[in-house]
Amino acid sequence: MILAMAAFAVEDMFIKAAADFAPLGVVLTLFGLGGMLIFIGLTWRRGEKVFNRAVLSRPILIRAACEVVGRLCFALAIILTPLSSASAILQATPLVVVIGAALLFGEHVGFKRWLAILIGFVGVLMIVRPGLDGFNPASIFAVISTLGFAGRDLATRAAPPVLSNMQLGVYGFFVLIPTGIVLQLSGDLFGFEALDIHTLIADPNAAWLILGSVVFGVIAYYSLTIAMRTGDVSVVTPFRYTRLLFALILGMLIFNEEPDAMTLLGGLLVVVSGAYTLLQSRRSKVTINSPRLTLR
Repeated sequence: MILAMAAFAVEDMFIKAAADFAPLGVVLTLFGLGGMLIFIGLTWRRGEKVFNRAVLSRPILIRAACEVVGRLCFALAIILTPLSSASAILQATPLVVVIGAALLFGEHVGFKRWLAILIGFVGVLMIVRPGLDGFNPASIFAVISTLGFAGRDLATRAAPPVLSNMQLGVYGFFVLIPTGIVLQLSGDLFGFEALDIHTLIADPNAAWLILGSVVFGVIAYYSLTIAMRTGDVSVVTPFRYTRLLFALILGMLIFNEEPDAMTLLGGLLVVVSGAYTLLQSRRSKVTINSPRLTLR
């Protein structure tokens, strides 16, 4: 999970930077295409078929819809708001995931872990400060993305076991292609410039940045899938908080963002709460039973 969060932060950096050279719809389309092709190659290498009828199951369809919502809204968030701010809001995702795991999978979440995660959420609020002058209205995209990503992670847990992590990667990146195309066609709605294919040819920076986002996106996606399919959701989920640290560092170094003391203190509180949650899970002697959710 930590590797996934680090790679996601770098991916976000590349996408945010690429949007300065090419329309976001084009960036998402090429990002989805590149990631899909890489996972297709990895799927073939394992001797697996790219298409499996299980992809039409309800968990996978729900997963695809949540993927679109999460990816699209967060892409809009990191373009329209500071990377560190959007990533801070995204840290609300673990709370939604743990609640979903408890309700849908029947996973045991003790009082101390609930308390630690809630404290982490307080840390997020310290960073976001909703209702105050520092809150950016465009951050609503990041808020919506938390629901999308939480739904994706829970649906990943419920995905048919016949589908490999490679196949899930193919489908996850595929849905970004039509999403990017639709976004590009409706670009005027968000104030983005029209498609200019010469942009990628005349300025190779855009191509290199998109390529970088694809490479790190594949690493992040594969790592996240492994974490959510093999680990106890309530244990691995708090480590999503580490994405905030990576985003803060990249925001300061690459985009010259200057988070204030309250933001840094909130980030520290979020990370400490995640570490404490893992400590409590190791000390617990309770056997956690996580039945697979069947969505019919």
